[in-house]
Amino acid sequence: MTPADDEPVGRDARRRRTEEAILAAAREQFAGSGYADVTIRSVAAAAGVDPALVMQYYGSKERLFGAAAHWPEEADSALSADRAGLPAAVLDDIFERFEGEGQDREAVVALMRNCLTHPEAGRIVRDEVICERQAHAASVIGGPDAELRAALVGAVLMGVAMSRHLLEVPAVVEAQQDDLRRVLEPVLRQLVEGGG
Repeated sequence: MTPADDEPVGRDARRRRTEEAILAAAREQFAGSGYADVTIRSVAAAAGVDPALVMQYYGSKERLFGAAAHWPEEADSALSADRAGLPAAVLDDIFERFEGEGQDREAVVALMRNCLTHPEAGRIVRDEVICERQAHAASVIGGPDAELRAALVGAVLMGVAMSRHLLEVPAVVEAQQDDLRRVLEPVLRQLVEGGG
């Protein structure tokens, strides 16, 4: 036992650990069982906490799914990118999310599949996850059609993720990340900067 093990754990640290355990259990449950079959009770059991605690932290299954589907801000380089850096940053983020070290690729793909197969899961991701990032991208892009351009950047990225990880389109699956970047970055830059 190290000296740190003897130190009492603060209330905030305990809360963060509990929230992390609940989110980890939720991601696993949504990935394994699908949105429709997951319950607050099943997530609580998997996390080793009382269902009332899950409700206290998240309020509903819908909000829990939204939290499970969110990318942590520290893992989202697009949030700190300027207009010139946005195309490269969104590619960095999509590759990190689906293919980065330590990522549970199957869970990420399963969450994406939930969005396509369950209307409520799709609504949550669209309205609570994508909308927030799209609004940020639009503010970075600026100018005419900023919202449309931001939405199309997102659509391209979703199409790539679906083609590579869900539909497994051979040419997209077999491509190296460097090749995908070489082809996609000019497309994304055109969407971000316009000029057509």
